[in-house]
Amino acid sequence: MKLYYMPGACSIGIHVLLEEIGKPYDLQKIDGAKQEQYGPDFVKLNPKSKVPTLQRDDGSVLTEFPAIAMWLARKNPEKGLLPTDADGEARAIEAMDYAVSTMHMQGFSRMFRPMNYAPTEADHDKVKARGKEIMEKGLELMNKTLEGKEYLTGSFSIADAALFYVEFWASGRMKMPLPKNCAAHYERMKNRPAVKRVLEQEGLTAAA
Repeated sequence: MKLYYMPGACSIGIHVLLEEIGKPYDLQKIDGAKQEQYGPDFVKLNPKSKVPTLQRDDGSVLTEFPAIAMWLARKNPEKGLLPTDADGEARAIEAMDYAVSTMHMQGFSRMFRPMNYAPTEADHDKVKARGKEIMEKGLELMNKTLEGKEYLTGSFSIADAALFYVEFWASGRMKMPLPKNCAAHYERMKNRPAVKRVLEQEGLTAAA
């Protein structure tokens, strides 16, 4: 397998899962500053021009965080990355989807790229503020989900890899305060050996 990633992007969550699984894989850095995601070689691999992108051993390609995370969990059931009961699995998917589709795509996308929502620069601060509101609400909801638990479904799962990357952006990048349970979760995640290896491999140790 080969993971195409950008350091510190949402692909860091998939990188964590690969390290947790512990099977051989290759890494291919995509330089966003050089817009390599729009280069012909990468576009041929993934016309969406985004990470994470996972090229499997048979040459086929998987895109989108939830799809890749689910496939990795299903292919490696012995690693316990997904609860085995129907309710637990649904809760893991629920949390993962909210982190990716709402906290990331609605919250942080407004904070990072306000020009995509308002062409007039004078409106960009309002867009960023709305994004921050969405993100803060998301953190409070995740905080409630974590009450009395170390991980979102009780034990580490694919949902925690998704929450980790938005916590990383909030705390590590934007210096946003995390609610108590999320702060504890973030520290717990950073202390996992797999996460430590990923941060080092992506050159993010200091930023974490």
